[in-house]
Amino acid sequence: MGLAFRLLCAAMLLATAAMALAETLEEAVKRTLDTNPDVLIDASRRQSTEQGLKQAQAGYWPKLDIAYGRGRQRVDNLSTVQTYGGPLGQIRYDRSATLTQMLFDGLATPYEVERNEARLDAAAHRVASTSEQIALRAVEAYLEVLRNQEIIGLTQDNLAVHQRTYDQIRLRASSGVGRKADQDQIEARLALAKSNLTAAEANLKVAEINYRLLVGATPGTLTPPKAPDAKLIPATPEAALPVALAQSRLLKSARADIEAAQAQQKAARSPLLPRLDLELSVSKNSLVSPVDIQPDANRSAMLRLRYNLFKGNADVARIAETGYQRVEAEEVARRTERQIEQSLRLSWNAYFSAQERLPFLTKHAESSALTRDAYSKQFSLGQRTLLDLLDTENEAFSASSNLLNGRYVELFSRYRVLADLGMLLDAIGVANREEAVARER
Repeated sequence: MGLAFRLLCAAMLLATAAMALAETLEEAVKRTLDTNPDVLIDASRRQSTEQGLKQAQAGYWPKLDIAYGRGRQRVDNLSTVQTYGGPLGQIRYDRSATLTQMLFDGLATPYEVERNEARLDAAAHRVASTSEQIALRAVEAYLEVLRNQEIIGLTQDNLAVHQRTYDQIRLRASSGVGRKADQDQIEARLALAKSNLTAAEANLKVAEINYRLLVGATPGTLTPPKAPDAKLIPATPEAALPVALAQSRLLKSARADIEAAQAQQKAARSPLLPRLDLELSVSKNSLVSPVDIQPDANRSAMLRLRYNLFKGNADVARIAETGYQRVEAEEVARRTERQIEQSLRLSWNAYFSAQERLPFLTKHAESSALTRDAYSKQFSLGQRTLLDLLDTENEAFSASSNLLNGRYVELFSRYRVLADLGMLLDAIGVANREEAVARER
């Protein structure tokens, strides 16, 4: 009684663990965005860029410096010789505080703030773009696990059919009514079916490894996802392209990089203009000396104008450098547009092709199954050879596998198009990371 109770408890624990490991596509993608290193790298860069913006904004604020000094000094001049008969050794203390407020710096600070705001937008869009692409890879890994699990089911069924046929032929052979050639043939096909199952199990292991790499966890019981609504996908690539270009976070990131380069080029001209600062300072110097010397205290309020007249043409070269960097950013954006168009057309073509193939694959699988069933009955009546039966069984198995693969290809192609349209996460129902939020314009 105790053993039975323990076995029952163990079974319940296993069932509970299996339920706990069950995971939907939405949960898998969310886990991926929370743990995938590629996403976290871009998220950290976005946070780093935000700190760069705060550094640039600090240029508007006043700067306060304090200084303290202590040391020895030796005064040897005509006054000390006449008054004290020689050099005078002293201990000196210096204390000062200076408050500096920038009034005009050639617009360097405003343009630096503008540049870092654009960089922040670019980093946010890059997080969103990376999230979409990593989410697509997670979807692919998720579907690959499901596909390989179903392939194993088909392979096991195929092996079971071959095993039954083998048992039937062996029984005939043992009764003296079977032929040696038939037994050799079924043994060969049975070995092939076992080999196919071994290969399918190995492919599932590979799919599970890839899943763990992307999602960050070993797949448990995965729930087949509902296919995205086909109405979300435009009827033609020409209709889809404007949507993709308008919503592509990767392209928005490239365009934000252009804005950052333009602001940097403007900031490069600031050294050609004067700089004006307001400085408020207070200082106090005191001496420890053999003679009585009063402390020296000073207070000042100054407007300081600084204007560099020559710097070896470094500023001119810097302006030219930033000009080329702006052109580079513009060409990167143009290249990105071409890549988006290429990716979209390839994705849409894969989706259209997968849809076109499904009816034919379905017809092939249905006809092959009917032929197999008919041949099986005819074989029992002695109207078909064993080779005919085995060939039709393999044909039906191949057709079923192709149909299964075709369905998963069509399903993934939908997600692929949605990723190119920038709609993948919305279609799955997963919110993007906080770091992917760009400034409102």
